[in-house]
Amino acid sequence: MKLNQESWNFLSRLIDAPSPSGYEDSAAALWEKEARTFTSDVRRDAHGNTNAVIHSGGRPRIMLSGHYDEIGFLITHIDDDGFIWFAPIGGWDPQIIQGQRVRIHTRQGTVPGVIGKCPVHLLKEEARKEVTKIENMWVDIGAKNRKAAEKKVAIGDPIVLDYGLLRLDGHSLAGRGFDNRAGAFIVLETARRLAECSLEAEVHAVATVQEEIGLRGARTAAFGIDPQFAIAVDVTFATDHPSMGDAVRQEGKVKLGGGAVITRGPNIHPKLFDLVVETARKKKIKHQIIASARPTGTDANAIQINRAGVATALISLPNRYMHSPCELIDGRDVEACIELITETCLRIGPDTDWRPF
Repeated sequence: MKLNQESWNFLSRLIDAPSPSGYEDSAAALWEKEARTFTSDVRRDAHGNTNAVIHSGGRPRIMLSGHYDEIGFLITHIDDDGFIWFAPIGGWDPQIIQGQRVRIHTRQGTVPGVIGKCPVHLLKEEARKEVTKIENMWVDIGAKNRKAAEKKVAIGDPIVLDYGLLRLDGHSLAGRGFDNRAGAFIVLETARRLAECSLEAEVHAVATVQEEIGLRGARTAAFGIDPQFAIAVDVTFATDHPSMGDAVRQEGKVKLGGGAVITRGPNIHPKLFDLVVETARKKKIKHQIIASARPTGTDANAIQINRAGVATALISLPNRYMHSPCELIDGRDVEACIELITETCLRIGPDTDWRPF
């Protein structure tokens, strides 16, 4: 089943919303409002996770998790000349940051700015060969001094790069923060479909916070929900573009348009993995399989070891150019993820055994 235009429009609004880790309120408000169009049982916990519940009282409990925080920055200092110094939220490639337009999100509204650095012409020869460090870059909002800047921004205000969603040729979509508002979008759209189905399980579709700084929201959300089964949804590295030779051997062959990516390894419950793959094959849902020999850097890691353990799977969306303002995904892969998770949830009932062996 293909997504309608209203859903794609919602994804565009979600991508445009600022949501650095710890500052997810704009994305959370959008996500909650959309969830309330198909379920009245929507909850927000003290950490900021938002939980849309489907078929309350069913058995077992299934948690679907996609984090809606993104990487960003926050203001740490405003100097006497009105220049703004910042620290990264999450993992950044410093080469990407210089020369970018930014949006600073304040209590009064949005303030535009640009990231500055010393011009290459004025750098010493050795410095030209090096990547400029983040601590040697600043944001310029055009303020003439500290007092002028402080009328607009404050210490701790979050910053994001000024990019929204861009449609490219075919099914390709580019934008800032598909990692992982795309995952939050997928679990919401899955819940929307499950709300129209006859299922046995109680499903908690959760948009989690602070994944980019240590999988924090998934840990607290899973503790509160106490699920027996969980499917984490995130992006994974597409390895189908230039310069990815060694990465293919390390990460696996993953193509945009190749379908949902199913992970296998110690972070993944073997029986749930088998059920997901069997479902994909039975329903002829396009999919790809990769392996991870260690805990994944996703919500699946935190959820699996919650309380006495949770039978956890990881379904991912292929993503080119991760942690950049031009992350690239394929809309058909989004639809494949939604269909696969929906069909898997419909096959889980009160008698489904969550013991691995």
